[in-house]
Amino acid sequence: MAYQISDDCIKCGACAAECPVSAITEGDDKYVIDADACVECGSCEGVCPVGAPAQA
Repeated sequence: MAYQISDDCIKCGACAAECPVSAITEGDDKYVIDADACVECGSCEGVCPVGAPAQA
């Protein structure tokens, strides 16, 4: 299952910078993950200071 970013996101961009397949983009209120592009590597989860990305 692809990762999703919760509403806890503070829009710091750490997750987008770490994603090896560029599946994360800036949304209106938070960053969002393209489920079709996500390879479920967990890199985003490891760098997020607030733990917003998690497996869906």
